Amino acid sequence: MSTWTPQPAGLQEILQTIRDSTDTQGNVQRAITHKLNTFTRVPDYIAYLAYILTALPQEEDQIRTIAGYLLKNNARLLLNVSPEVAEYAKSAVLQAFISSPPLIRNAAGHDIVAFLGALEPRNWPDCLQQLVNMLDSPDPALQEAAFSVFEKACEDFPRKMDVEINGTRPLDYMIPKFLVLSEHPMPKMRSHAVACLSYFVPINSQSLFVHIDAFIACLFKRASDEDPSVRRHVCQALVLLLAARPEKLMPEMSNVAEYMLYSTKDKNESVALEACEFWLTFAEDPDLAAFLHPLLGRVAPVLLDCMIYGEDDLLWLDGDTEDTNVPDKETDIKPRHYGGKTHGLDRDQAETNGQERKRGAYGEETLDDEDEDDYDLDDDDFADEMSTEWNLRKCAAAALDVLAVRFGSELLNVLLGPLKNKLWSAEWLERESGILALGAMAEGCIDAIEPHLTTLVPYLINTLNDPKPLVRSIACWTLGRYASWCTQPISEQHKNSYFVPTMEGLLRMVLDDNKRVQEAGCSAFATLEEDAGPELVPYLEPVLRNLVFAFDKYQHKNTLILYDAVGTLADAVGRALQNPAYVEILMPPLTSRWAKLSDNDDDLIPLLECIASVTIAMGPAFSTYALPVFQRCVNIIHQSLLQYQAYQQNPDLDEPDKSFLVVSLDLLSGLAQGMGMHLESLIGQTSPNLLQLLTVCLKHPQAPVRQSAYALVGDLAMGCFQLLRPHLPAIMAELIEQLDPEPKVEFISACNNAAWSVGEVALRYGRDDPEFQQWVNPLIARLIPILLHPKAPRSLHENAAVSIGRIGLMHPNVVAPHLPEFAQAWCLALYEIRDNEEKDSAFRGLCTLVQTNPAGIAKSLLWFCNAIIRWHQPSAELNSMFQQLLSGFKHHDEAGWAAQVSSFPPVIQERLATRYGV
Repeated sequence: MSTWTPQPAGLQEILQTIRDSTDTQGNVQRAITHKLNTFTRVPDYIAYLAYILTALPQEEDQIRTIAGYLLKNNARLLLNVSPEVAEYAKSAVLQAFISSPPLIRNAAGHDIVAFLGALEPRNWPDCLQQLVNMLDSPDPALQEAAFSVFEKACEDFPRKMDVEINGTRPLDYMIPKFLVLSEHPMPKMRSHAVACLSYFVPINSQSLFVHIDAFIACLFKRASDEDPSVRRHVCQALVLLLAARPEKLMPEMSNVAEYMLYSTKDKNESVALEACEFWLTFAEDPDLAAFLHPLLGRVAPVLLDCMIYGEDDLLWLDGDTEDTNVPDKETDIKPRHYGGKTHGLDRDQAETNGQERKRGAYGEETLDDEDEDDYDLDDDDFADEMSTEWNLRKCAAAALDVLAVRFGSELLNVLLGPLKNKLWSAEWLERESGILALGAMAEGCIDAIEPHLTTLVPYLINTLNDPKPLVRSIACWTLGRYASWCTQPISEQHKNSYFVPTMEGLLRMVLDDNKRVQEAGCSAFATLEEDAGPELVPYLEPVLRNLVFAFDKYQHKNTLILYDAVGTLADAVGRALQNPAYVEILMPPLTSRWAKLSDNDDDLIPLLECIASVTIAMGPAFSTYALPVFQRCVNIIHQSLLQYQAYQQNPDLDEPDKSFLVVSLDLLSGLAQGMGMHLESLIGQTSPNLLQLLTVCLKHPQAPVRQSAYALVGDLAMGCFQLLRPHLPAIMAELIEQLDPEPKVEFISACNNAAWSVGEVALRYGRDDPEFQQWVNPLIARLIPILLHPKAPRSLHENAAVSIGRIGLMHPNVVAPHLPEFAQAWCLALYEIRDNEEKDSAFRGLCTLVQTNPAGIAKSLLWFCNAIIRWHQPSAELNSMFQQLLSGFKHHDEAGWAAQVSSFPPVIQERLATRYGV
């Protein structure tokens, strides 16, 4: 037993601070929080907290419980205290757990879990032994409390529990114990037992899997348990088994499926939700599709019925109010993560084996073929679309979405009848769930649904007039899911029948009097903008007037979504926004908001992000507003760098938020792209000098800052190279350092942007420039290993290849000797990229290298020809280079050329002959 004892003065100070913490005034709370944080520097602070929890029965339970809560939150201090203090804290919480009233026992239980997590069970085996012994206690309350601790520990850190201690594995005797306790007469004990066992499934615990048959038998036995908590954990265990050991369930799948179908309709929503997760997990695993397929006709209608709002949801949502004038609570606003600007290249959809950019409820993501089997739903996006926490409705919608991707038209065939009944039901809750289902199925069933869209889209547009806000909001979301069909430039009739009414309908919803409808309308309209692109140009004036009117109408949360819609519009219509009439509509409300926000207001981040897109689109038309924007960005960058310097000198300070620095750099990138050399006067007028600050940003320890700084280097090189040139010796040294063949995940985007900006800088220096020539060998020595590295991300391969090509275009004599090293990898990196100027200049560089060193391409001729014929419309200069090189190869050795080409795939032979006569 530890001999530690408290000092009376220290004990009283901590006790008084805890008593004061019950004061609810905000300023008092902040002071107390600060004081409690300073106590963590006291070497035996956790012993004092354990003493208050355990040894002061005369204190109010509330005070002792707060001490227990603080002890849980500071459990990691155990690792750095003296053995005497650690021993006291451990023995005290165990004592409090065994012999205290329920409130104190509960607090001590949380402390034990936290201590086990911090120390790891192998360093506190006595605790495990005592807890196991308590499972046989004659006191039912202590039994249940001990099992509750086990459940939390098994859930939070199962791997730490699955260890060998002093030659034995505690799980080897705990798991048989849990199996026995799954038949305990107390429901809570049975529930804990099933839960504890299930948490060892995902980690493939051998201690569990030697008893796998007994475990599955236990689950079947408990499947009809009268207690919903037990049934919920049975469903959860079956979900985890399906994910980890599906082969164990397959022989019993017909029984399991029946049980899960039955449980998905359970009156207890927590049971139904766990059962519904089973179908989501089942659908996500492509290897199980053959087992799921026969069940489709029964599963899909059950999921459809689960998508109706529950009574609790409706109470929580309070969806019928016209609340546009009700200010938002700060808790309504989720933190936004600003990631910074990344330079990437678009791939050619026609040449990517069905690979495509996916759009819908999940935003836009590329499914690479190697990732396709790991396709994983981002459940959070369904949560975003339909508010409140993850629930049965959202789980069913997510499961239906994955089933649609997996089974396509077969799913629609199953659901066509039930879906029609719901969509045309007189009951609004039924209609609403049908519209949700229609949206959930959009991505996977689009080919099968498309013939029906001529009826469904007008139905959805008409539904925007529904008196129920929840119906209007879900109709917006579903229209967003079909926006790409509505915006197809098929014919004037299609545009007038579907695109224009959808656009007008969503704009009305943007100005709805219900905040939920505003949010859904604004988000769906942003999706429409992305899909429509230049098709929106003829309607820009009414669109802008609607969005600007919304600025005066919206509360805090929806204003942030509106910024995104305005930025997306600017990206979609591009330089059409230069029209002075449009500038006058849009800029006053943006600058008005800009003026009201301080430099450290979080709302400034999405506004700056929005203005960055607007500056690129408006170009020189933005010049009237450019100086204050430029000056403010430079000031924010300067202040952010000073704050970070102070933090580096004093790590006790909070680390500054990098987002302000990142978004300011990105807005300056927008200005560089939009205004080009017009920036010269701005850079001259502002202090401190932007380019000196930029050099500091390139060395910043945080990767997102470097990422945006490298993007700005590339954009300045394109727009105002002469301003950048004097600073390039310092910048290039940093750029070369950043190029890494196998960057850490968090450094990939920074490395990408560095690789891209190097090529932009090389082009601007021009042919054989002596200043740039000093960097060619160091750059090539970094870029070729990136291109050849099998684990480098594809985007990094692409940017490295483009820059090698561009450097080769400007310095062929230095780069050409390396051609045999990288030619094949180079062609493989870029053959799928969509035609654009970057790709064109890179290929002109490769052709120049081949002209300089023809032997260098000899072993990669197939890949070179494949890359050539993948072009749709090369520039006249590039096409001429292709013709010249191919004709040269043929005339140099006609027999050898014919023999080599005859081994090429037929499509390459055919296109070479058709386009280039070779």
